[in-house]
Amino acid sequence: MRYFTILLLFILPLGAIAQTNQITQKVTGTIINDNTLLPIANVNVININKVKGVTTDIKGYFELEVSVNDTLHIALLGYQSLRVRVTNDWLKNGTAKLLLTEKAIALEEVIVKKYDLTGYLEIDSKLIPDKENYRYSISGLPQGYETGDTSPGAFTRVLGSIFNPADMLYNFFGKKTNELKKLKQMKKDDTVRNLLESKFDRETLGVLLGIDKKEIAEILTRCSYSEEFIKTANDLQIMDAISECYEQYKVLKKK
Repeated sequence: MRYFTILLLFILPLGAIAQTNQITQKVTGTIINDNTLLPIANVNVININKVKGVTTDIKGYFELEVSVNDTLHIALLGYQSLRVRVTNDWLKNGTAKLLLTEKAIALEEVIVKKYDLTGYLEIDSKLIPDKENYRYSISGLPQGYETGDTSPGAFTRVLGSIFNPADMLYNFFGKKTNELKKLKQMKKDDTVRNLLESKFDRETLGVLLGIDKKEIAEILTRCSYSEEFIKTANDLQIMDAISECYEQYKVLKKK
């Protein structure tokens, strides 16, 4: 009985500590420009762990529900993104000042015309293809796979990726179940949705899914999305595409 009492006394503090770490609190902060030291409005602050976000007001101020050790992803177009961890000290000491650095953006070559058009409708209508991308539908599934070529082997490659244990797509969907569950949460949070809709760099999406930006393109390629879609879609569209592919993966795996 004595040994049982000692063991119980030892376990109880550990349980209390674990419970304390999961308590949801509100963290506050102010985002300022590290050069001008002026507050920055409309900065997106996302709690990666809880997939919830807010934007800063005109004074650069924000408050967000967190637990200790949650990670916040702070992003704004034209600034270098920042990731910070929520600590007990931050929660105890109150509002923290966080500095964002402006990016030095080098303009790349812009292609204005994809096709060499003549200006004559009859000729130009023949130069521009009616369809560039195609989709394969699967019986029992609401949507199909997009592909950039008409080869019958495209659909086979998708199935091969899904059921090949050595394939990147199989490993991603199998090992990232917790991160992929966040996809539904992302759609529910307006701040997260608005941020992804305005971005094309895959950075925030990569952070939320816990993968490299290059892997996102590879995942979509394995899901047989066209190269044009991968290059031009915004992050919200990319998120929906990955979500669609994942849902189809689950259905096909069950079958």
